[in-house]
Amino acid sequence: MASSQPESEAVRYALAGVSCMCAAFATNPIDVVKIRMQLEGELAAQKGKGVAVLKNRYYDGFIKGGIKVVQDEGIRGLYKGVLPSLLREGTYSTIRIGAYEPIKVWLGATDPAHTPLYKKILAGATSGAIGSSIATPTDLIKVRMQAEGKLVSGQTKRYNNTYSAFADIARHEGLRGLYRGAGPTINRAAILTATQVPSYDHSKHFILNTGLMKEGPVLHIVSSVFAGFMAAVTTSPVDVIKTRIMSQQIKGIAKGEHRYRNSLDCFIKTLQSEGLFGFYKGFIPNWIRIGPHTIISFFLFEYFRKLVGIKPI
Repeated sequence: MASSQPESEAVRYALAGVSCMCAAFATNPIDVVKIRMQLEGELAAQKGKGVAVLKNRYYDGFIKGGIKVVQDEGIRGLYKGVLPSLLREGTYSTIRIGAYEPIKVWLGATDPAHTPLYKKILAGATSGAIGSSIATPTDLIKVRMQAEGKLVSGQTKRYNNTYSAFADIARHEGLRGLYRGAGPTINRAAILTATQVPSYDHSKHFILNTGLMKEGPVLHIVSSVFAGFMAAVTTSPVDVIKTRIMSQQIKGIAKGEHRYRNSLDCFIKTLQSEGLFGFYKGFIPNWIRIGPHTIISFFLFEYFRKLVGIKPI
């Protein structure tokens, strides 16, 4: 069980944020490609052609998509949105992972080795929703900056930097604009944390209880790999909706002409135009991002905990 000392609690929260910030920096290039793939061919009707929608894509798969970004925008293109991404992890993940254990204990989970899975899922969903509700503006700006590809002649950057993005959105879209897409963002965060953290926690203690492995880096990596895959499967559909809601152009466009009115409208239009496949656009980079992100986050989190004398998850 996590330490009850206030100092240790504060340190544990800080370590959760730092661990995830390191992971976010390492996986930002993957995130850029994922965003581009999710937005490409947006609402382009399949008309029953199935896999035909895969043809003639500019970002044709994860590897080719990454190469296109580098060719068009240089290496820096892969690190678009990295500052708001770090700001996001510094708030969102500090809360979602830092608060997971206290909420789990509050729900009655006093024995980490034998805690019911439903309590872990409930704790993860709660901490994820709380963290995301606070960090939505940074997520919004991250998505918009990552979505912007090579500029054509005469076209100007949507935002010069993170600060100007905050100021521009607040000025033209109001404070509500900073929370555009909050619904799918919070839903995704709740689903992600309810899947990722409990999957890591539960698989780790299952392996420990069966005696297959002992506490240590190898166990942390194995549990993280499983958790990352499960998180990618459950979050991809809502991640696509979140990306599209946040990325859509709002400034200078009448409200009635917005591409999506809300999350439900985005869901229906995507389903009608692109079928179920539309919700899994960018799945491979999403999985490739969440996998390493999960491994780095939990590996460092467990390592840092050990350094400062806090018990493992």
